[in-house]
Amino acid sequence: MVNRSSLEEAVLAGLRPAKEERDHVCGIAQRILEKIRQGGKAEGMVVGSIARHTWVKGDRDLDVFMLFDPSLSREQLEAEGLALARSIAAAFTDNYHEKYAEHPYINATIDDVDVDLVPCYKVESAARIQSAVDRTPFHTRYITEKINGLIDDVLLLKRFAKAGGIYGSDQMTEGFSGYLCELLVLHYGGFTPLLNAAAEWKPRTLIDVENHVAKEFDEPLVMIDPVDPKRNVAAAVSVDRMAEFVELARGYLESPSAAFFELPQEPPIAREDLEKLLDGRGTSLFAITFATPPYIEEIVVPQLKRSTLAISEFLERNGFAVHHADYRMGKEESLILVELLVSRLPAIRSHAGPPVWNRVNAEKFRAKYLMSDLPGPYIVNGRYETEVPREFRHAGDLLRSEGMLQVSLGKHVRQAFENGWKVHEGPACWSPGFASFIGGFFGRCSPLVSLGKGK
Repeated sequence: MVNRSSLEEAVLAGLRPAKEERDHVCGIAQRILEKIRQGGKAEGMVVGSIARHTWVKGDRDLDVFMLFDPSLSREQLEAEGLALARSIAAAFTDNYHEKYAEHPYINATIDDVDVDLVPCYKVESAARIQSAVDRTPFHTRYITEKINGLIDDVLLLKRFAKAGGIYGSDQMTEGFSGYLCELLVLHYGGFTPLLNAAAEWKPRTLIDVENHVAKEFDEPLVMIDPVDPKRNVAAAVSVDRMAEFVELARGYLESPSAAFFELPQEPPIAREDLEKLLDGRGTSLFAITFATPPYIEEIVVPQLKRSTLAISEFLERNGFAVHHADYRMGKEESLILVELLVSRLPAIRSHAGPPVWNRVNAEKFRAKYLMSDLPGPYIVNGRYETEVPREFRHAGDLLRSEGMLQVSLGKHVRQAFENGWKVHEGPACWSPGFASFIGGFFGRCSPLVSLGKGK
């Protein structure tokens, strides 16, 4: 018998789906499974948290897999699977569309339930998977067999992680997936034992429930998949999200409160408040906006991350010190936000040349800059150096220049830039659609610090 505090029992009362909700969602699932059975082309299976009874009240995400004969080619699986998924969705709703992960699937809204219809292969074991999604049915079977008695602990952990802003293995969050939460609870035997253990975690923590690890991993947190010894379930967890979980675990154990289970808010900043904030900081803010590439988040977000880093390095190379940079993918438009310590530079800069004893190159350098009106060439630490005019004195001019297309932007971000981008400065960076993101940009703090500030 698990001893829970009155606080945790109160939290759980708001997390457990009511019987009416369970019956409603499971009824839709049964109707879909029956439709798949009638088609005779694949075997239907409900997977994910709904199948495992670890879903939180209101999170009506129903994953239905259609298991096809593994003798089909990948092309046949995609064609037949997508056709079947479309016909199933169309039997229930007009509100459905195609999405793409490793291969296409159909996302539909049936009543008020978000349904994914995913084709996969019906393989004998996880060791014989032909696509990444083939592993998911094995996850569902594994958790379903073992989770009895710990479902409430999983619900607590999911809400705890979501409230801390670290729930989700997507590229933007880099946090804890639902499956990882389930495995952590199973391994440690409950929510509180997990927190006690996590409070002492360090990078390269290895958890191997089945004691069958088959390769080495470099990620900060390693949870060996119990159905696949060559896979790290925690591969998406960044070192920062891991550290934040450690911080939250310590904070809750020291001083439990309902605030640890309250979903985070990202309050928008008003334009006039942004203007006052920038005046007080004395920094310069630039926003680069462009059309969001027409791909799913898993493809676009890593490219936004890479592009933000590349643009920051471009600014640094040209003398503009970057204090902080971040990005946000919007539905129609994406934003890269950069705060600079300085945005205007002198008309000249130093330009280093070769060592004097590198005779051929040294003489070429000296001859090239000999007639300049600026000082130099002169010798510093055995090398020629001279002053040259600065090409871009203002960061905004640099960010609007064609040089932006020469930096290492992500492929699809570059394509979006080729169709044009806009640069805004100061309070003009503000827009209603990104007001919350901009507020969060200037309100950075760890999850526990956020709680202390009255999250």
